Amino acid sequence: MTAPMPLSAGGSLYERIGPQALAALVTRFYARVAQDPDLVPIFPADLTETAEKQLAFLTGFLGGPPLYHQTYGPPRLRARHLPHAITPTRGRAWLACMARALQDTPQIGQAEARELHAALARVAAHMVNTPDEDGGKVGQLLSID
Repeated sequence: MTAPMPLSAGGSLYERIGPQALAALVTRFYARVAQDPDLVPIFPADLTETAEKQLAFLTGFLGGPPLYHQTYGPPRLRARHLPHAITPTRGRAWLACMARALQDTPQIGQAEARELHAALARVAAHMVNTPDEDGGKVGQLLSID
């Protein structure tokens, strides 16, 4: 789940998006996370380090330098997220924040935004580890759009 995305004819998704646009995306994403009532309880009040880790992870995940691996070791995303109650509702909220951040980052083309969103939808579904109180299943986001 944390292997870099494959290359396409245009190069890696990291190369097509670029480091500046990726940084802008992460900034916009965490501005939304900080305001989301479903996500605020599982994130720290200061999102600076979280955003830095996300940028490092996405850089390598999208085919750029393995910054996260170099600094923190293997991502082990699911294991690192197990201490947090990530419900299907929270998975959908996380993905919705990312979708809006992608829309608000004009430096990222539509094709690249769709490709990134599809990859992150799979990651978000994989992170779900706790059912919703209304019976949503672990490991399932149900409707992700």
